[in-house]
Amino acid sequence: MRDLGPVLADSWRLFKPYFLRSGQRGSALALLAGIVVLSILQTEIGVLSTFWSNLLYDTYQQKDLHGFLQLMFTWHRLPSGWIMPGFLMQAMLFVLLGCLSVFATQFLQIRWRSWMTGDFLRRWLADRAYYRISIAADAEGVATDNPDQRLSDDIAAFCGAGANARPDDDTLSLLIGLLSNVVSLFSFVAVLWVLSRGVPLFGVRVPGSLVWVALAFSAGGTGLTFLVGRRLIPLFFLQQKREADFRFALVRVRENTEGIALHDGETEERHALSQRFDAIRGNFLSILRRFLLLNVTTISYSQVSVVLPQLLIAPLFFAGTVTLGTLMQIGQVFGQVQSALSWFGDSFTTLARWRATVGRLATFDRAVEAARAAAGRTGFTTSAAADDGFRLSGATLALPDGAALARAVDMALLPEHDTLITGRSGSGKSTLFRTLAGIWPFGTGRIERPPGTRLFLPQRPYIPLGTLRHAVCYPLSAGAVPAGLPEAALGDAELQHLLPLLDQEGENWALRLSGGEQQRLAIARALVVKPDWLFLDEATASLDPETEARMYVQLKRRLPGTTITSIGHNPAIARFHRQHLVLDRTDGTLLAAG
Repeated sequence: MRDLGPVLADSWRLFKPYFLRSGQRGSALALLAGIVVLSILQTEIGVLSTFWSNLLYDTYQQKDLHGFLQLMFTWHRLPSGWIMPGFLMQAMLFVLLGCLSVFATQFLQIRWRSWMTGDFLRRWLADRAYYRISIAADAEGVATDNPDQRLSDDIAAFCGAGANARPDDDTLSLLIGLLSNVVSLFSFVAVLWVLSRGVPLFGVRVPGSLVWVALAFSAGGTGLTFLVGRRLIPLFFLQQKREADFRFALVRVRENTEGIALHDGETEERHALSQRFDAIRGNFLSILRRFLLLNVTTISYSQVSVVLPQLLIAPLFFAGTVTLGTLMQIGQVFGQVQSALSWFGDSFTTLARWRATVGRLATFDRAVEAARAAAGRTGFTTSAAADDGFRLSGATLALPDGAALARAVDMALLPEHDTLITGRSGSGKSTLFRTLAGIWPFGTGRIERPPGTRLFLPQRPYIPLGTLRHAVCYPLSAGAVPAGLPEAALGDAELQHLLPLLDQEGENWALRLSGGEQQRLAIARALVVKPDWLFLDEATASLDPETEARMYVQLKRRLPGTTITSIGHNPAIARFHRQHLVLDRTDGTLLAAG
């Protein structure tokens, strides 16, 4: 492969954290070493079985019933004094080693996946890398598609533990397979070299003649396989992306059922989903055509490999130079050597899938690290406030592509001075809140933040998975909230009808609740969390004016020590605030309302 170096570098980047740096590295390396030893022992039993086969077929030729029974059920003493274990003993040992190898491999795979998933989740959620990845422009080098697939499917496929993981397609299986074939190659080449004595190559006696035949035959097959199958690597990469895109589109439909139904959008959604699936089908057909050419090559190659050693050795058998047992052993050993030398060609499809998985996972890994590194590179300077208030000085708010939203923004939010911020749509009000929250990286200026807790409620509330009690208490844990407080908060938010469902499992509240109910649930959350600073980004926009006013009354009554800053379009809520600022869309400045 032309990109073998980058592939190995990417795979090493993903491999080394667990096996060389994690707290489990000792047990992980011990398990890996044990699996390697078990694999070597299985290979050596395979070598032993070729000598056993030699003796067995000689008993056929000599009609030696006693020797046959010994080789089958007990053991057979050789003229040299060595003992050849019988088939029963070899089979029992092989089954034991095989079962231990499978168990140890799968145990290591699930431990690896568990650690790797936890490590990726920790880094993805640290420094708000997940957020930066979602909003970054490609020029930043941190954008990546479908992080959910990378964290679920790709890690499972890479480690080999999961419902979507194909047998022998994972890193550990490929590594053990490679090591096993290397051991097998050296072991069987030594045997084949000895057995090649007296076997001429095109009438010429060459030391180790069958070894050279196997080497040349395997090199030709591997080269041909690579030429035919190299296009599979980008095709598999693209297939994974398109499968993830289709799954994401299905999730979007599931999460927006009401909006689609109200728009009578079924036809358009079906068309959009069909287009995405057509992309899957088209790419799969490209894979299928390439598979057809590859299978013609590999199957033809494997058929020739079956008869090639027989064509070379049969004349010697008919001439009485070798015994039947030697004939059969040479065929077996030649096949093992040829198989070991052809491992790359035989595993090309598997390697292509694995390469695509490594590429996607390594890309995601780099995106996470780039996003975390970028978290420290921002034009905003943050410091503790001197007067217990929020201050934004000389700020320019920009979009990810660098376009300016607002310029020369100066703002002060003082304790107990509730503030309303208004402005035309698109003027940058929500971006202003994101900047105050410290999550918006694009722009310049100075931010002073006071001590105390803060809670930001967007227009579309986030409702986590789980019970309604968990959703009300979020981001606190339900166990950390005093008993009765969630119930009281729901009552104050006029959601008494949901009290019987507070601890009901299995509900998708983001779909079950209306927009107004979701916003009132967010208000109840604020009443539970009791922050020192509460920011409402059109967090009551889905409520009717009377209900919106009642929610502000409840916030003012239940949270007397909380300073509220609101973004809103309803002039009626101005009476709940002490100051009113307007973000001017024409020049991007923040001015006091006249």
